[in-house]
Amino acid sequence: MNKRIRGDGRSPFGLVGWAVGVLVLLVGMPVIASGRLPERLATHWNTERPDGSMPLWAAAVFPALAWVLLVVGVGLGTWRTKGRSGITTRGWEAATLLSGGALLVGGQASIVRANLDQSDWRQAGSVTGSIVTTLVVAVAVGLVAWLMGARGPGAQGRSVVGPRMNLPGDQRVAWFSRTSNPWLHALATLTGIVALAAAVAALADLTALHWPLIASFALASVLVLGCASVQAMVSEEGLKVSLGPLGWPVRRWAVADVESAYAEDRSPAQVGGWGYRLSGMGTTVMLRGGECLVVRAKGKTFAVSVDDAERGAALLNSLSAGRAK
Repeated sequence: MNKRIRGDGRSPFGLVGWAVGVLVLLVGMPVIASGRLPERLATHWNTERPDGSMPLWAAAVFPALAWVLLVVGVGLGTWRTKGRSGITTRGWEAATLLSGGALLVGGQASIVRANLDQSDWRQAGSVTGSIVTTLVVAVAVGLVAWLMGARGPGAQGRSVVGPRMNLPGDQRVAWFSRTSNPWLHALATLTGIVALAAAVAALADLTALHWPLIASFALASVLVLGCASVQAMVSEEGLKVSLGPLGWPVRRWAVADVESAYAEDRSPAQVGGWGYRLSGMGTTVMLRGGECLVVRAKGKTFAVSVDDAERGAALLNSLSAGRAK
């Protein structure tokens, strides 16, 4: 068999962790400080004086929803451009998420700080200095992210000759491998517990009922759990990759569509973080750094971090070659 190769994509950011962390901060800052905040928070200023306000729950939820929309928009944009140059995709994705997250977190921190220990939102202090600082930091972070994400060519589109194996003519052969990430399972459990505890407390009249906040944590728990484990199987029908504890969603590639398969070492830093990642290296289901099964089909590249990837690639290549005869 051919030797395992190493990926050449570069990205220093774990964007999945960044996305979840920003969401937690946007919601958590006003909630944690709620005992020292007025019922309504000043959220808009006319020069030095506040002239607009929101209920505390809305001040927590609206920035979080804006962040979720930004993350979804970046994901869709990356998906649409993933067949192009890996340089543009990685730099744009990292710069947008990092600068946008820094801007929202800085803005939320400025609002909470200005309203802290005030009995009425009209007494809130100025946010001009902190907002200017936040803007400078956000622009700087975005620029650095763009420059670092744009280093070097992506791996998308390259041709790699994968390994093969001799198949017995009178037997059916299959390959199966599974990977699970305990940290993602723990994160899904934590966000699920927070959502459940908040719902129970609200229903028991222990706190105000904020369903948007509860739904945000519940949705985060479901999404993270869906990317916490993966199963890959190669058979005469082709490659099947199943996500999550229920084995859904599923992606399939027919044997006839596979151009090449090979094993490659990849890290979360190279593909932009943990989970289901879109980058200049194609699509990667990244649950742990190291060996990945990489498949090129119909001009697109897909990789999944599973053990014994070289054997799976060899079987898939051999089945594809046999089907082509």
